[in-house]
Amino acid sequence: MSIIIDNEYNNYFIGDTEVRDLLTREGERNLEGLPNQEIDLKNLEKRIEAHSFVKEADVFRGLDGDIHVSVKQNRPIARIIRSSEDVYLDAEGNVLPLSDRYTARVIPITKSANIKSLDKGFFQDSAGQAYLSLLQFIENDQFWKAQLAQMHIDGKGKISFLPQVGEHTIEFGKPTELETKFKKLMVFYKEVLPVMGWDKYKRVNVEYEDQIICE
Repeated sequence: MSIIIDNEYNNYFIGDTEVRDLLTREGERNLEGLPNQEIDLKNLEKRIEAHSFVKEADVFRGLDGDIHVSVKQNRPIARIIRSSEDVYLDAEGNVLPLSDRYTARVIPITKSANIKSLDKGFFQDSAGQAYLSLLQFIENDQFWKAQLAQMHIDGKGKISFLPQVGEHTIEFGKPTELETKFKKLMVFYKEVLPVMGWDKYKRVNVEYEDQIICE
């Protein structure tokens, strides 16, 4: 078997060994040497796609007679902190379990007790889609992905961030006007902090139109 695992986002939730185990039922059904008619390629694809961190799989027989397997992994973009057990959130708003094999470097999210559970339903309803769009924005921006260390959703649905660098809290408000708010926040980092000092402010608020409030 020839196995190719797409690591486009540097995720390593599944490896060749796990794929082989899925294909052979952990060694109980060896595929090598079996006649073509006894190998159900679609069934093999379904087995691999049953893995939590597999987004899609393609299994086919090449001209060389070998079975070729191509695997695309799910892409976590956040880690939801829960009292019971943390979970990942992928780019489509699906909830994924943690993995013993690999830990993704993504932004952790906490919430107020007044907010309903941050499960799959939250991020896929009409209101939750805005929060998912915010997380996608952060994941796709190299600077903000590195700078934002934690996200919190308060009882009113407003967002705040703790940064990697600096002692301030970023008060973002509701997940609207994303580009405008991040542009204002960039002004704070490029023009205010270098002049006033990184320890000058304890909070910066970009929630309101045409304002940056620093205290």
